[in-house]
Amino acid sequence: MQSFERGSIAAGRLIVPISTFVLLAGCIVGPDYRTPILPTPAHWSGQNPTKTALPAQLSKWWQRLRDPELNALVEEAVAGNLEVASAKAKIREAHASYRQSAATLFPSADGSLSANRGTTAAITSGSGGDSSGEFRSGFDATWELDLFGANHRSVEAARYGLDAAEEELRSRLLTLIGDVASNYAQARGYQARIQLARRSVASQKQTVAITRTRAKAGLVTAAEVAKAKAQASSTEAEVPTLEASYAETVHRLAVLTGRSPDALNDRLKRGAPIPAPRLPVPTGIPADILLARPDVRMAERQYAQYTARIGQAEAARYPSVGLTGNIDTSALKLGDLGKNSTIGLSFGPKLSVPLFNAGKLQAAVDVAKAERDQHFIAYKASVLTALQDVENASVSLTQERIRNGKLASSAKSARDAARLVRILYQSGAASLLDVLDAERSLDTAEDTLLQSRVSITTDYIALNKALGGGWDGAIDSAKPEGVDAKTRPQPASKATQ
Repeated sequence: MQSFERGSIAAGRLIVPISTFVLLAGCIVGPDYRTPILPTPAHWSGQNPTKTALPAQLSKWWQRLRDPELNALVEEAVAGNLEVASAKAKIREAHASYRQSAATLFPSADGSLSANRGTTAAITSGSGGDSSGEFRSGFDATWELDLFGANHRSVEAARYGLDAAEEELRSRLLTLIGDVASNYAQARGYQARIQLARRSVASQKQTVAITRTRAKAGLVTAAEVAKAKAQASSTEAEVPTLEASYAETVHRLAVLTGRSPDALNDRLKRGAPIPAPRLPVPTGIPADILLARPDVRMAERQYAQYTARIGQAEAARYPSVGLTGNIDTSALKLGDLGKNSTIGLSFGPKLSVPLFNAGKLQAAVDVAKAERDQHFIAYKASVLTALQDVENASVSLTQERIRNGKLASSAKSARDAARLVRILYQSGAASLLDVLDAERSLDTAEDTLLQSRVSITTDYIALNKALGGGWDGAIDSAKPEGVDAKTRPQPASKATQ
């Protein structure tokens, strides 16, 4: 009875510090993250501050270009692009890291089973000796109480890291859709310019034919025929360059969709108009950038992640306490385990206190703080870059529209002038030089007008990208890209082969 009372007293003495440790487990060191409030302008530079700004229409913005082929290419790129697939794999990695970190908050247990067989020989008597065996099984458990929140901060950092990985995927999708739309608009622009160049060549060859006829009649010299032929050949020489640029753009589009470069050659061979956006584009207010741009949100999540890591480093400077326990049983026969066997039980806390480390742990805290500061600066820089992108794209779109109006007027005047000069030349009232100058001016004006139409579309695309317009549909990131073969256990020699 006396021994039982002593055991109870000892157990009570053990339970008191353990319960104290458990109560202290809610103490978490390190800074708690708070979303920073960054100043942004009240309105964009081109907005009227007295009018309420309409919110940006970012959902499926590319559909407002009214091109079914472009819509299909965007869908295919989202499903097949390799950079998007890589970002999905990073999300799966971040999910696994989060589960790893969360597992540290719970106890862990391991089981063991061993068998020993031995022989004892009598050397002096020459006998064969006696054989004996022992079977042993055990169960070990450990649990770190996480007194100062090192594991909790690790889970917190992993959760922020998962958020950042998801925002990186959104950022990749935003860039991808913008690249697909821009390359598609440029491809249609090259097709239109190729058609224009061929029409110009046909028109200039007509001028060559007229000049030959006039030369036969003695009205012009052979030199003028040569000049007309030279201009037609010079215009015709532009076609291969445009064809090469068109092919490169189509190859780039195919790769963006995750296919081989020649996959879209036949599909896009048939020409289509340059996609024209619906204007104007509502841009909302600058503060919307903080919520709309995935790269800004990713930078903010990374800042939060590295803030949590300060707590991890800080907790390493404090004592750590864990609970360990094991149950051990042994018997002479395997069937006797748990029946006719000896059983041992042990349980108790384990305390570890950092005493001297020459400032290593404090230096780790300083490193974590410096890394946190770098990511805070990166977050602020991403906001400024986003604001700059919107301002630049908005100005470019506005000014290009003004320029396009002037170019359209110039092209109309050039067409009228070329038509009138050609009529005058046939009647002998104008020189060949006047015709060649008018044709050259017309080619330049119409080609520049086509390039301006492409620029309006690409500026529209850039503005939507700058505002944060991307893919807002569902994304399945759980499906792995690689398919592993022969995942079941197999002989080592066969696996090596």
